[in-house]
Amino acid sequence: MRFLLVDQILEWSPDGKIRGVKNVAMSEDYLEFHFQGNPVMPGALLLEAMGQLAGWREGAASDFRQWFLLDTVRRCAYYGFALPGDRVELELEPLPDPAPDRRAWRGTGLVDGKKRVAAEFEGAVVPLAELEDPEAQRHLFGRLTRERKF
Repeated sequence: MRFLLVDQILEWSPDGKIRGVKNVAMSEDYLEFHFQGNPVMPGALLLEAMGQLAGWREGAASDFRQWFLLDTVRRCAYYGFALPGDRVELELEPLPDPAPDRRAWRGTGLVDGKKRVAAEFEGAVVPLAELEDPEAQRHLFGRLTRERKF
């Protein structure tokens, strides 16, 4: 099963920050058991949403030739729960690259201006064509940024 955890990209620049949104919907499969009777978005999926947002920034900045894959969490802290109906606003800023084929990021996730997660992480930059169809990703990026109409 694959979860696409970025619902909208609000802004981005090829060499700077990227901002996006994850809307937590009660219909998401993982909420049925996390926690039964008291659904919350798992913290690991908040971190994964940040990793996916970094992937979108790497893809767009490289004309969809490359992608970012999170593989190391330097630090991560959770400050509360993201609940069904919440709009989690994600913001990432690049840190100095640890190596030519790696990227590092600092990110936060806020709900109604209140911090829910903060993390620093890094990962590998890989050819996008080894993972996905670059044209399909370009098309989806257009929808996420609202540059392409439905």
